[in-house]
Amino acid sequence: MKNTKYVTSGGLAFTEKGDMQKLSKYAKRGWLLESFAPFGYKLRKGDPQTFEYSVDYHTNVDEEYYLIFEDAGWTYVCSAGNGFHIFRAAAGTAPIYSDTGTLIDKYEREKKTMSKAALPLLIALIVFIFLAILGVNGWLPEMVRNISLVLVVVTLCMLVFPGLPYIAYRLKLNKLRE
Repeated sequence: MKNTKYVTSGGLAFTEKGDMQKLSKYAKRGWLLESFAPFGYKLRKGDPQTFEYSVDYHTNVDEEYYLIFEDAGWTYVCSAGNGFHIFRAAAGTAPIYSDTGTLIDKYEREKKTMSKAALPLLIALIVFIFLAILGVNGWLPEMVRNISLVLVVVTLCMLVFPGLPYIAYRLKLNKLRE
């Protein structure tokens, strides 16, 4: 029998709550979160546990950051890069984010991070589209048009990764502020 399992994520920006509930259900069946994996999570077989999982978004964390969570009953599990950290706690432990204000702060930080990546790509996309239009109308050489069209496609593909999470965080913030 395999001791590890891979499960997909819907993307933390889109399905954070659902992903954390999914990880809790797997823990009840003895599949405990070990680490992030590309587009999902890596689980390891263990004893069934009743855990709640929660994700926090902070960059450049130090030892004190983890101690704050530990004092509140949350155990550090894993991180992805320098910004996504998953914690687990026994069922019934007070949530990491218990009020709307702290949730808004959490999503504002992530929205700002995504906007820093999305904005330059959006500007580049607009420039490449403009160059492609000029090329199609014959105002620029055909080679410039072709290169611009390729760059439009490449930039659009790259824009998906920060752009869609940015939109998701904006929608979450709008919902929280209502």
